Amino acid sequence: MSSAEAPRPDALRAAAETMHEVRERCVWTQQIDHRALVPYLVEESAELIDAVETGSRAELREELGDLLWQVLFHAEIASRDPDEPFDIDDVARGLTEKMVRRHPHVFAGEIAETPEQVLVLWNAAKAAEKHERTSVLDGVSDRMPSLSLAQKLVGKAREVGVDAPERGAAPATEADLGDALLALVATARANGWDAERALRERLRALEVEVRDAERA
Repeated sequence: MSSAEAPRPDALRAAAETMHEVRERCVWTQQIDHRALVPYLVEESAELIDAVETGSRAELREELGDLLWQVLFHAEIASRDPDEPFDIDDVARGLTEKMVRRHPHVFAGEIAETPEQVLVLWNAAKAAEKHERTSVLDGVSDRMPSLSLAQKLVGKAREVGVDAPERGAAPATEADLGDALLALVATARANGWDAERALRERLRALEVEVRDAERA
């Protein structure tokens, strides 16, 4: 076989093996567990978002690599668990199986010609996987940033017939929305209110409304 025909090295496997060696031989890395790694995961996720929104292609590639390292790090830690070990291959295998299930229009002969039809199939597959869940709020993390959590909860609330309050003229563009949000934060500051707390408390009330609607 000529060099031009030689298979490409498995870069992902090499990265996983590098992570394994680091865990084996780096004393700092050896003392890190899943919980201790969380702040780094948050930081790397934020840096990736910055690269997506304002960075160069080189920065995007680098930050994707840093986030991948976090995945490899967690998987390496998990592989050493004495009771329920799993490794990066198990993670990848589970991901592949899930994505195949959730794309029946790609792998199982279903028809989906619009994004809306794809979403219907995705939600149906997800519901089948999560059949043990009793609420649309199950699986929604309270650790999400408040605005992201608010957007998620508004969608979940509408699934059970609960509408979030709407006030004033709706912004016409995303930039207008940014202005409106900034103006609300400025109002909060002028009145000595905590904008973050105000939103989170309102979201807790919305969660109660959703659960009440589900029980009705």
